[in-house]
Amino acid sequence: MLRKACVANQFYPGNPGVLTKTVEDFLKSGRKKERAIGVISPHAGYIYSGKVAGSIFSSVEIPDNVILLGPNHTGLGERAAVMTEGKWETPLGKIRINEELAGLILHSSHLFSSDTLAHLGEHSLEVELPFLYLQNPNISIVPITVMPAGFTECEEMGKAVSEAVSSYKKDVLIVVSSDMNHYEADKTTREKDKLAIDKILALDGEGLLNITHSRGITMCGVIPATIAIIASNLLGAKGAKLVDYATSGDTSGDYDNVVGYAGILIK
Repeated sequence: MLRKACVANQFYPGNPGVLTKTVEDFLKSGRKKERAIGVISPHAGYIYSGKVAGSIFSSVEIPDNVILLGPNHTGLGERAAVMTEGKWETPLGKIRINEELAGLILHSSHLFSSDTLAHLGEHSLEVELPFLYLQNPNISIVPITVMPAGFTECEEMGKAVSEAVSSYKKDVLIVVSSDMNHYEADKTTREKDKLAIDKILALDGEGLLNITHSRGITMCGVIPATIAIIASNLLGAKGAKLVDYATSGDTSGDYDNVVGYAGILIK
């Protein structure tokens, strides 16, 4: 099936020319690109989070194969929904789903389900695609959204992703789509986000899950990030670095009620 773009002209421009210029302006030309196991990138409207997304995607080589892990905001569909066939429409072109890699993930754990419904109105993965496509129009994707889960489930899904990537034997980039803390004062959000970011930089998935719960850090993609950290560790990750950080207050000027955005590279 063709998954239609659902947030063009809302989160990002729907006109191909305008979108291309917008994304290119966010991408940092001349920045050295690194090979990475995974990245974490925000998924808000580009006016707010595009700078951070541009920074992280400018810093990494984009291979032909990308696993997209994001939260399920709509509550529709399966708890861990893998779209296994078809194409995703973007204003810049259609992106095919990597059926082979999706199948490997699906069969590596019973927690993953083949499901389309969870993806139809979900924005978290869609907003990453123009950044990926402009740097590599040959990409294929495995879209996965997840609902809240415990660490044991995250651990099983992380192992499944790592096994699938290892079996696939081609370069794969894991892209986690997540914003950070939501709707608190700028100072509070920065303090809370640092606690979460420190756990990510330490590649401590269980610690990330625990600190977000204990300190009320409303990082919407904490489950995808935990899964990706577990998978990355099993795939031989040596470290992570914070490439960029901002809050919505940097754009809006409203520092009383902000959302945090982090761009993080795992290698």
